[in-house]
Amino acid sequence: MLKGKTILIIGIRNKWSIAYGIAEAVKRQNGNIIFIYRDGNSNEKIEKVIQGFNAKIYKVKNIVDDKEVKELFKKIKKDCGKVDGVVHAVAHANTEDLHNDFIYTSKEGFLHALEVSTYSFVSTSRIAKEVSLLNKKSSLVTLTYLGSERVLRGYNVMGVAKAALESATRYLSENLGKEEIRVNALSAGPINTLSARGIKNFNTILDIVEKKSPLHKNVTIKQVGNVAAFLLSDLSDSITGQVIYADNGYNIIGE
Repeated sequence: MLKGKTILIIGIRNKWSIAYGIAEAVKRQNGNIIFIYRDGNSNEKIEKVIQGFNAKIYKVKNIVDDKEVKELFKKIKKDCGKVDGVVHAVAHANTEDLHNDFIYTSKEGFLHALEVSTYSFVSTSRIAKEVSLLNKKSSLVTLTYLGSERVLRGYNVMGVAKAALESATRYLSENLGKEEIRVNALSAGPINTLSARGIKNFNTILDIVEKKSPLHKNVTIKQVGNVAAFLLSDLSDSITGQVIYADNGYNIIGE
């Protein structure tokens, strides 16, 4: 399904992350992988996690520094050529802005969550286009969550950021469609990732989804990865500007 295609994955953190599940799916479908991860204290751990992918690996200090990202994308193009897909798996909010009631979100915390979680998708998409990193008929995929459209206690400002991200997905799809580049958001069900552990009562959310979703179980990173691989492939070449759910149907439940 992805043989001969090169997929750039931005934001992998560890083997429990959704980005890791997507990378495994790309590998199963014989795609080539390029990783970008945040340059920080966990470099050695991250590189150990991804060493089995036979991938090109790059680091970025600040994903919302347009100048740094532009130079990085130029280097990737020079080293690896153009890519056929990009996975945006970048999000962050301050802990206090997740744990406190939303009304107490600080201005700094609000802007930080939107800049990292939403603007970074807009900016990386734009810069990839500007440096001609994207092949014709490329596919861009970002990650979102049901908290974008429903009130989920403990998600707070991240829900607002994800709502903006989904709207950005639609606008980007319209802007890039003339070049036959597709843009979609993948809304995964709750998964016990490092980021999710920052949400209060996260285990309760897992229990509720298992009880109420039509398939009565929680989704895995393998399942989400398979959906992402489909969106990155030519099999989904008529799908753009959409939020695609991979949550065992939980989003349709009204109670």
